[in-house]
Amino acid sequence: MGFKMGIVGLPNVGKSTLFNALTRTAAAQAANFPFCTIEPNVGEVAVPDARLDKLAEIAKSKQTIPTRMTFVDIAGLVKGASKGEGLGNQFLANIREVDAIAHVLRCFEDGDVTHVEGRVDPVADAETIETELMLADMESIEKRLQGLVRKVRGGDKEAVQQERLLKQALAMLEDGKPARLVPVDDDDLKAWKMLQLLTTKPVLYVCNVAEDEAATGNALSARVAEMAAAEGNAHVIISARIEEEISQLDEDEAAEFLAEMGLEEAGLDRLIRAGYELLKLETYFTVGPKEARAWTIKAGTMAPQAAGVIHGDFEKGFIRAETIAYDDFVGLGGEQGAKDAGKMRAEGKGYVVKDGDVMHFLFNT
Repeated sequence: MGFKMGIVGLPNVGKSTLFNALTRTAAAQAANFPFCTIEPNVGEVAVPDARLDKLAEIAKSKQTIPTRMTFVDIAGLVKGASKGEGLGNQFLANIREVDAIAHVLRCFEDGDVTHVEGRVDPVADAETIETELMLADMESIEKRLQGLVRKVRGGDKEAVQQERLLKQALAMLEDGKPARLVPVDDDDLKAWKMLQLLTTKPVLYVCNVAEDEAATGNALSARVAEMAAAEGNAHVIISARIEEEISQLDEDEAAEFLAEMGLEEAGLDRLIRAGYELLKLETYFTVGPKEARAWTIKAGTMAPQAAGVIHGDFEKGFIRAETIAYDDFVGLGGEQGAKDAGKMRAEGKGYVVKDGDVMHFLFNT
């Protein structure tokens, strides 16, 4: 399991440039006019993880298979999108399908690139998009509540639960706040997720700055950082232009270019790491002579469910997991060294998988 991140923003903030760079394709046409993205473009990228290469080197694996992350480039939203302005509700529907939202915010001045509102104000841009998502949620909730009336009167338990949750969300939205701020009990979590409200999606603000400001940011990105901290959201600083240039270089050239720009790593790495933290995701590994492979799970996942990410039969017939911590595997020279040192553990169904675990699953067929 990887995860799917929707790239959203007002027109001409650098969404498609960033998407092209991240996916190393030119599938999304980047042009200086609104709505150049007519259909949502989808691209998959390998999640960079130096640990995977190290494990493969020690185990002499023939190939490495990283986990993957999906980016969805969604057309530029404008004020009034919830009422069909611009390209309207079809793009709001695309957002429902993603796990998290990356708000790309223009934090650069460039007279050659038109801003749809005629000014550069990333905080106002973020508020415009959030408002449209909130309005769309309110409209959706009101329609759903009308459709639930008969079932609620009939005492349908699921309908009663849905109505209660929808009313809680509506109250929060009417107070001018996103639905993600509604406190939800564990018993309601599944039903809450099924509502698929736009403003329950975790948000990552992507500050798109000029090339010479990628390492330090600027006054505009500082305002976004302040806003993100106040909301409990995350932010990253990226230059879409730099990412675009890096995507055309080989590994050595990219490293040299990053060093020249005063950057320790590519924006893609920072973006994925921030996305993992946002969604509380972790990685475990399977390692052998044939392949070393990374697998993504939610933090707190039990061993049988982690096995199920590989194949459903692994979860159904789970017996135990032979587990080695990453540091032990590396420090002791691989599986045999870890075994000899007593660092390979047999873990049962109640084991919570930890980030970096190297695992081998035993199961009944």
